[in-house]
Amino acid sequence: GIRVDGMSRNDLADLRNRKLGFVFQGFNLLPRTSAVENVELPLLYDRTGRWKNPRALAVEALQRVGLGERLEHQPSELSGGQQQRVAIARALVTQPTLLLADEPTGNLDSKTSVEVMALFQALNEQGITVIIVTHEPDIAQYAHRVIVLRDGMIESDDRRERFAEKMQIAGPSSLHK
Repeated sequence: GIRVDGMSRNDLADLRNRKLGFVFQGFNLLPRTSAVENVELPLLYDRTGRWKNPRALAVEALQRVGLGERLEHQPSELSGGQQQRVAIARALVTQPTLLLADEPTGNLDSKTSVEVMALFQALNEQGITVIIVTHEPDIAQYAHRVIVLRDGMIESDDRRERFAEKMQIAGPSSLHK
């Protein structure tokens, strides 16, 4: 672990940029910006200089989530599921070790929700820790571990076989390297 209690705001921002990826329910994409430019954004905020070709990394991240053919599309030209995958690519482009997803399927239909959850499963199988906050029990069933909170207290903490494995749902083939 890394002690953060004495870090400056800039150091904390650098740490978030290096170690954490964020996926939001509302996608939070810039509306008049292409998919590849939206994904490239976190790399442009990185002050370490570790990313030599941000455009190529953004293209690779979009290909990883199955959107290699939609690089120049603006959010209004994409479906809700495609917008969420752009948001996931943006969260992945800095190669985080931890992905935090807040209600990532809340604005999606059930079919697209299954696709997004398969994507998260594939990412987890590739070694990325994925933490999902959801109010949807069927979405929670995809997790290895489900912690239920009520009024700020842990109500239950269950480790389980993932629902998707029981149902033999496969992730997008583009995610398996």
